Amino acid sequence: MGSDPLDSLRLTLMQDVLPVGMAVVERAKRGGARDVADAFSKGPDGLSALREEGEDAARQVRERLDQIQPGLGNPVMKVQVSDVPVEPALDAGEEELQLALARISERLMLLEQRLTEGS
Repeated sequence: MGSDPLDSLRLTLMQDVLPVGMAVVERAKRGGARDVADAFSKGPDGLSALREEGEDAARQVRERLDQIQPGLGNPVMKVQVSDVPVEPALDAGEEELQLALARISERLMLLEQRLTEGS
């Protein structure tokens, strides 16, 4: 199953870029350009920190987009579903019950044979 490049791009934007952007906007409102620059001066950890910092705001944006059109904010993931029949494993009690039922069945057949022979 091939993935659509546009869907992949949208997923990346929604899950990786949007949280960082929301954190940058919030930092710019709160502390200006210096606060934003401080986040990027931390190297790769700064980007991860921004992504984590903006995740709540990004989640709210995605939820609002989903209210406009389902799947717009939180992209629907394509899945392939197949039905795999699975035989349930018998536990010890069920195995004993199966054996007892088999014995009863055999005895009923023997009883039936003897009754038909006797008549």
